[in-house]
Amino acid sequence: QAQLVESGGGLVQPGGSLRLSCAASGDIVRINDMRWFRQAPGMQREFVAHITPSGTTDYEDFAKDRFTISRDDTKNVLYLQMNDLRPEDTAVYSCNAQILQSTGWTVNSWGQGTRVTVSS
Repeated sequence: QAQLVESGGGLVQPGGSLRLSCAASGDIVRINDMRWFRQAPGMQREFVAHITPSGTTDYEDFAKDRFTISRDDTKNVLYLQMNDLRPEDTAVYSCNAQILQSTGWTVNSWGQGTRVTVSS
């Protein structure tokens, strides 16, 4: 089994910054694509950003120019640097990863999420 654990959420004022982390552990041979999603209260989960093993990234429009996704494969950690946060960024942020395990299977893993609240 592989586990993903997010951290770094919290309360921040509008215009502030947060850096989220997602640490992977367990049965990991290789981590392929990784993504951040978020779910605001009463809303459906939505895509935020994606990064490939080679470092290619793409973002949802609201995240472009404000958020940066990155990964450290030596530590099996995914990051999301969020700048110029707005109240509408308030949500639970979850990471997702396709993980190749020793069984030869690639599993689609999710973390439990970390809450981000943007408010004055």
